Amino acid sequence: MNASASPTPESRGPGRPREFDLDAALDGAIGVFSEIGYHATSLGKLTAAMQIAEGSLYKAFRDKRAVFLAAFERYVRLRSRRLAEELASARTGRDRVRAVLAVYAEASHGSLGRRGCLVVGSAVDLASSDPEMAGRVAEVLAMRERRLADFVREGQADGSIAAGADAAATARLLLCVIQGMRVLGKTGRSPEEMASVVESALKLLD
Repeated sequence: MNASASPTPESRGPGRPREFDLDAALDGAIGVFSEIGYHATSLGKLTAAMQIAEGSLYKAFRDKRAVFLAAFERYVRLRSRRLAEELASARTGRDRVRAVLAVYAEASHGSLGRRGCLVVGSAVDLASSDPEMAGRVAEVLAMRERRLADFVREGQADGSIAAGADAAATARLLLCVIQGMRVLGKTGRSPEEMASVVESALKLLD
């Protein structure tokens, strides 16, 4: 999905201020879509989660799918921002891999973990029936895999990761771990369980 095709609220004419906080409304949409999935989210559940009236929704978006696409893009931006915060203090390739794992572990327990991951949910709920979403999910996952591979190679260069590791294969395995943590989080897991996953995954780098 290129920048020109990114989902945006419908444009409003001059003198028609939006009646709600768009980011807050999309955060509500992220919550309900992540928790129960796209197909199970009725218009009533969606407007309740977004705390807006049905008329306001249709003034800003064409339909439920347009809300979902905008929510998906906001979700990806927010998760990327959270990861950037964690990566800011990382000094080696191994530290960067640990930071990625820690961010996913953080989101995979308690109420946040039970809510679920919008990327994982989209892959399950929409990827087989919506080519645009299938492409967007694949794009996000491919970007995550490339980033992990870069961190593994960085660690091999700085000596914090074993030189003999296959960077591409290790990155793919780590991607399976981090996305799998988000699935497990839906079942109700403790912080200690997720922390142990992080430590076990790091052994792949030795």
